[in-house]
Amino acid sequence: MASARPPRKIGPRLLAPSRILRPTIRRAGGGRDRHALVVKSWDMIAAGSKSFAAASLLFDAKTRERVWMLYAWCRRCDDIADGQELGGELGEAADLNRIKAIRVLTKRALDGEPTADVAFDAFGQVAAECRLTMEMAEDVIAGFELDAVGWRPRSERDLARYCYHVAGAVGVMMAIVMGVPKDDSETLDRACDLGIAFQLANIARDLDEDDRADRCYLPLEWLAEEDIEPGQLMKPHHQWERTELAERLVLRMERHAAAARLGAKKLPFRSRWAILAATNIYTEIGQEVRRRSVHAWDHRVVISTGRKLRLITRAFFEAIRNDPDQPEQMPEWTRGDILIDVRMAGPIAPPPMEPLPDED
Repeated sequence: MASARPPRKIGPRLLAPSRILRPTIRRAGGGRDRHALVVKSWDMIAAGSKSFAAASLLFDAKTRERVWMLYAWCRRCDDIADGQELGGELGEAADLNRIKAIRVLTKRALDGEPTADVAFDAFGQVAAECRLTMEMAEDVIAGFELDAVGWRPRSERDLARYCYHVAGAVGVMMAIVMGVPKDDSETLDRACDLGIAFQLANIARDLDEDDRADRCYLPLEWLAEEDIEPGQLMKPHHQWERTELAERLVLRMERHAAAARLGAKKLPFRSRWAILAATNIYTEIGQEVRRRSVHAWDHRVVISTGRKLRLITRAFFEAIRNDPDQPEQMPEWTRGDILIDVRMAGPIAPPPMEPLPDED
């Protein structure tokens, strides 16, 4: 009689035989269909920024699609950080957990891994096509991080740093998407100027909206010069001081916008037309704030469709002429100086912990 075989040792059961396990295949856009990413990105820009959506239609087809995908990522990051939907009413203040989520999803997108979020997958697609890097994305994410830690600008230089992170760095990426070489520092500087100009216009227009969300992007030094007490910016007794501060923002916006026009000179015609159109529209927003004076925040400043069409038509002839005027005064804040400040400042520190109450 044959001896019985010893019982076979059985280890932990695998969910699937090891021979059929495969690593995740990394593909641009997380494996999503590119056309679907473009369509969803257009939906986001059409709902989130009517002004930029109108100007973006002037790009050639390939550039237009790439611009939309980059915008979709910017819009989605902003919405996650601010707890809003497509730039709507601001929600709860940003916190560092949301910023961490943005950073993780962005890194996954750049690595070609699926993120389960169309906007991040779109960013992965355009990043692969145009060689955008995590370092470039980090410059933008740092702006959301500043909000998350309750950072406020003390000086004009601080304001420049904030505008760089939330808009100037986006302008640099947009220029690269349009085909500007990464070593063309002069043109990238002007693209940064355009982003800063856009943000200054937004800050001037949205003083009341930011105030309701307990935010203020005006330098503390400016507020002190005007004897505006903390939290009192939008009070009626400070309407003239508020108007003067908005004027200072608009003046700086105009300088950055004028400098940006110099960089547009090097772009292909369709891209140049689109950028000049966007410049005209956003400059008009800032100038309308100035024209309305103390009534600038009675109703949100918007540019009508008719005015946008006139500004786009004007940009067409400016793009044909392609001979921008030399600004009377270049911006005080340059991309190089701002980047030095950013690198010297180092990582953004979280706010100090509130002391725990004494126990009875």
